[in-house]
This record gives sequence, C-alpha cells and structure tokens, in this order.
Amino acid sequence: MNSPDFDTLLNFFKVLANENRLKLVGILSQTECSVEDLAARLHLKEPTISHHLMKLKELNLVEMRSQGNTHFYKLNGDTLSYLNKSLFTSEQMANWTKDIPTEAWEEKVLRSYINSDCLIEIPASRKKRLVILKWLVNKFDLGRTYTEKEVNEILKRYHPDSATLRREFIGYKLMKRDKGIYERLAENLWQSEREIMKQKN
Repeated sequence: MNSPDFDTLLNFFKVLANENRLKLVGILSQTECSVEDLAARLHLKEPTISHHLMKLKELNLVEMRSQGNTHFYKLNGDTLSYLNKSLFTSEQMANWTKDIPTEAWEEKVLRSYINSDCLIEIPASRKKRLVILKWLVNKFDLGRTYTEKEVNEILKRYHPDSATLRREFIGYKLMKRDKGIYERLAENLWQSEREIMKQKN
C-alpha cells in the first residue's frame, strides 16, 4: 500500500461498506478458508465470494496461499496494523480536515455576537466566549501596560460589563495582571479552552 492519503482512506471505507465483506474479514481473522468454504458459510455463490475477495485484496487486507488447485485466504494482520498506525492516528485524522478553514466557525460566532463593532452579549458557552475574548483582547496593544481604569474604559466601548470581561482576560491568560497593571500576552501564551476546562474540573 502506498503512503496513506485521503483517497486511500475513502477507498478503505468504500470497500468495507458492505455487509458480506465485513463478514469475510471477520471469518478470515479467525481462520484460513477457501472460496468454497466461504461460499458455504455465507450462503453465497463462489463467483460472488471471489469478487469480494478481489476487493479486499486491492487493499491488501487478505493474503492468499495455494495448495494444489485450491486457494486459501486469511486476513493480513500486518496491513491492519499499518492502517491503524498510519491512517487512524490523531495527527493523520487531523489532516483529513486540513483543507477546511479553521476560522470559519469562529467567524460565525463573531457574526452572531458582534453588531456594529459592539458585543451584543457575553456568550454563556466557554468555547464561544473564548472567541469573543480573543477578538476583544486585540483592541489592546502588545507591549503596552494599562491601568484597570484604562482597561475598563476600552472594554466599555464594546460592552458595559467590563468587570466580567476583564476577569476572563486573566482567566484565559489573554492578559496578565500585576499590582493593578494589565498587559496583553502574546498569542503563544494564550490558554486553550481545553486547559481552561481542565482547571474547572
């Protein structure tokens, strides 16, 4: 099998999206069988079994052994192991969506909660709130410090509840506070939603 890619993955699911092929894989994972034996077990004609086996062989999921005029088939465990390690890792599954813009959902959230550059309401969902907070924190300059009064004045341009927004900046590590002085943090220091939820649990 070539280097795993999206087409390989689609073909894999397409081949296995068949009840009889799944049953064949199940049988061959336990024992070696001939076409005649498989046809008897599944109550199918031998040409039908041969057709299904050919599809499985295209993915190298089954391997064949000849004994005289009879061909015996069994599951190729090495291919299953390879697929598991190459196609179904977290990194590889993330690549399935590499062509989908990750900003699309965040842009939708902003459209829902921002009107004329003002925050309509603070989202109850922490995931959506983080999107809003990231948008708001960009109203502050990197490398500059702000007093609490200055932070409140800037936030009130967008929403009246500056105290909640200010606290959330600190909670999500979008800003740091030291003796009443606030400073925006760089993006690489921002805390993710997953990290925030771990702290809450």
